[in-house]
Amino acid sequence: MTAFTQSSTARFRKLSFTGLATAGAAALALTLAPSPAHAAPVAAASVASEAPAAKKADKPKKAKKVYADNLDGWIKEALDIMKAEGIPGTYEGLHRNIMRESSGNPNAQNNWDVNAQNGTPSKGLLQVIQPTFEAYHVPGTPHDMTDPVANITAAANYAADKYGSIDNVDSAY
Repeated sequence: MTAFTQSSTARFRKLSFTGLATAGAAALALTLAPSPAHAAPVAAASVASEAPAAKKADKPKKAKKVYADNLDGWIKEALDIMKAEGIPGTYEGLHRNIMRESSGNPNAQNNWDVNAQNGTPSKGLLQVIQPTFEAYHVPGTPHDMTDPVANITAAANYAADKYGSIDNVDSAY
């Protein structure tokens, strides 16, 4: 074999190998990025995989917890909000203080104490005055001092700040 032939053969082998490598890379690229001809089966598979997701969307979401519209329900709703906000307190502590302050009447109003004499009567289940309610109102509750849940959460928030918890309150606060 002549030098020319050996050189040509070596070049041919090199080109062949390079061609195979290029062809392999192209095949890999086609596998990773399908052409429009391959897109239809992928889209069909995508539609098929969306069906279970659509069924999940059709399932009702976890229902919002419903509370009784009474003292028990108001305390339980307030406790859930307090827990979410990191405000300490127990059912027993809230109930004990509510019964002492208002006998469970969300519209109770104190017209005789020093606050009332100064023009700011205590109101609601836990007998909160307006400035205290404004300062300790818990976002997400109505901005209404006589709303039972708003009153409980604001008072518990105040008690947590001043006494560590509503559970630590055993008299007017």
